[in-house]
Amino acid sequence: SLNTGTPTIVGRVSEPLPEIPAHLSAFNTRNNQLALSALQQIEPSVRHAIATYGADRIAVVVGTSTSGIADGEIALAHKLEQGEFPSDYHYYKQELGNCSDFIARYFAISGPCYAISTACSSSGRVFITAKRMLNAGLVDAVIVGGADTLCRLTLNGFNGLEALSQRLCKPFDAQRDGINIGESAAFMLLGKTPSQQHAHAIALLGAGDSSDAHHISAPHPDGNGAEQAMRNALQDAKLTASDIGYINAHGTATPLNDSMESKAISRVFGQHVAVSSTKPLTGHTLGAASATEAAIAWHILQYQLPLPIQRCANKAPDIDITLVETTQYLENKAILSNSFAFGGNNISLIFGYVNDKASCN
Repeated sequence: SLNTGTPTIVGRVSEPLPEIPAHLSAFNTRNNQLALSALQQIEPSVRHAIATYGADRIAVVVGTSTSGIADGEIALAHKLEQGEFPSDYHYYKQELGNCSDFIARYFAISGPCYAISTACSSSGRVFITAKRMLNAGLVDAVIVGGADTLCRLTLNGFNGLEALSQRLCKPFDAQRDGINIGESAAFMLLGKTPSQQHAHAIALLGAGDSSDAHHISAPHPDGNGAEQAMRNALQDAKLTASDIGYINAHGTATPLNDSMESKAISRVFGQHVAVSSTKPLTGHTLGAASATEAAIAWHILQYQLPLPIQRCANKAPDIDITLVETTQYLENKAILSNSFAFGGNNISLIFGYVNDKASCN
């Protein structure tokens, strides 16, 4: 429960997480354990890239909202009870760059390494900065992604904004009343050469961003910044609205977000593209949300999976988009994924199969 005693639903990872290697014990946080669990799934590709290009030609860019602050909360509680911090605690564990530094040291990478923290668009912005580094020839491959774990600070902060739901979130529904916060980590290896490990080479076709700065915590009611980000992504990808077959919406299930995002999507795409939000499946994973939903897009493309269905019992009258309500498939089109953050920090990413326009794979 929250500080107010109010119950809320959270999406907590329940599977056992890997131990941090002994020589990296200074990085022993749940956030880094969650990151390592995801990184181990792409470790063979990362090791191959290091052997091919060299450790100094690989970059690490991580998006996170709170990094290891949950461990800081535990340490502070220990101090309040025992009068001192635990012997193994150091403030660096909760600094934003801790996860990116951990990854670089885990793989012994010496290329550019840093974190980006723009709230809920953090791990979407890493794709944009990685794309720029690759196109500029600064590096040959970039480990991109995000990690965020549950912490009381975030939960109580969103509760203070009256943004949490006490039930499973309902994006685009007339009864939507807030978000469920989750935790996750997702990572990819981005390069300019298509992977040979899979039947379908998948690319970051385009990326767009905007900063409407309408309000510190509320989106522009008409979705002007969201619209600009989507149009910028289409322009970057050299695609038209008709080339997009599915939109993974930011879809937080707050009244303001879903309304403005619907308006923005409708202006750019009309009723001709399928839309759904996957946050009822994962919770809103904050700084890791963009990367998590990019991974969902990758799996849809790689395995020709059906589009995520939106369980919307009563579509709200202010929602003027076509939701995925039955089994549908992508039909050889691209996927656009939205992430919109506090302060009007907006990101739209487009993923699809490799073509002559693709710049990052």
